[in-house]
Amino acid sequence: MRSVSGPDVQAGRLTPLRRRPRVGHIEFLNWLPILWGLARSGSLVELDLVRGSPERLSAELAGGALDVGPISLVEFLTHADDLVMLPDLAIGCDGPVMSCLIVSRVPLDRLDGVPVALSSTSRTSVRLAQLLLAEHIGVRPRFFSSAPDLDVMFAQAPAAVLIGDVALRTALYYAPTRGLVVHDLGRMWRDWTGLPFVFAVVAARREFLEREPETVRQVHSALLNARDRAIAEMDELCERTARWEQFDAGTLRRYYTDALNFGLGPRQQQGIAEFAARTGFGVNVGATLLDSA
Repeated sequence: MRSVSGPDVQAGRLTPLRRRPRVGHIEFLNWLPILWGLARSGSLVELDLVRGSPERLSAELAGGALDVGPISLVEFLTHADDLVMLPDLAIGCDGPVMSCLIVSRVPLDRLDGVPVALSSTSRTSVRLAQLLLAEHIGVRPRFFSSAPDLDVMFAQAPAAVLIGDVALRTALYYAPTRGLVVHDLGRMWRDWTGLPFVFAVVAARREFLEREPETVRQVHSALLNARDRAIAEMDELCERTARWEQFDAGTLRRYYTDALNFGLGPRQQQGIAEFAARTGFGVNVGATLLDSA
């Protein structure tokens, strides 16, 4: 990327400027530290930031409407031929994640053949829940998609899969008063496999990487620096965010530092490979990384 003072004028015409890279931004609390770091570093001015749900952003990156951004693991594995995974940055956990849950009125081993509501906002969490229930618990519920609304879900089923901010609110505030048992998908995966789980990676379009490799590397560097800056300024980030959210600063800090993991090292890659193998994706995870592409 380059700084631009204004368009060039040639032969009485304005020469078009390079457009900023189109970068996805998840409108959930789990991606807020990246926005904080981008804003604090000044990198936001160099990006065309596109906000949306994980579902929408994944579809836009897979379809070419975005150049770089977070994408759910299932969507990445589905479209791996068109995408390159950027190293060292992801949304994952190595144990309880707090915001990807199965919430149930009955024990999980009693869900065989029973309706279970699936949040419509995350294919990865949904697929993980289906996998855990079928192969770890040994039940096969009758899944159906639903808006991520607790009242709507439990009007039709005794259990539901929830993700994101609504999952956090449910676990902290609603479940204890409604007799609901919370089962953390990150904890269940770790207990079953001994591995971390990665819910979303950050990827670039292969065609964009081939056309503008330096831009991709600069965006990647900006995102890594944003993450590191947010970690360094975590107390201030949580205190200021808590003014506008239903969660206090202590809860936010626990979520960002104890539950979520924003790295993508060898163990996270092993977790991705394990999930891909168990769900039938024939993807060589190491070959999809930027430095291996």
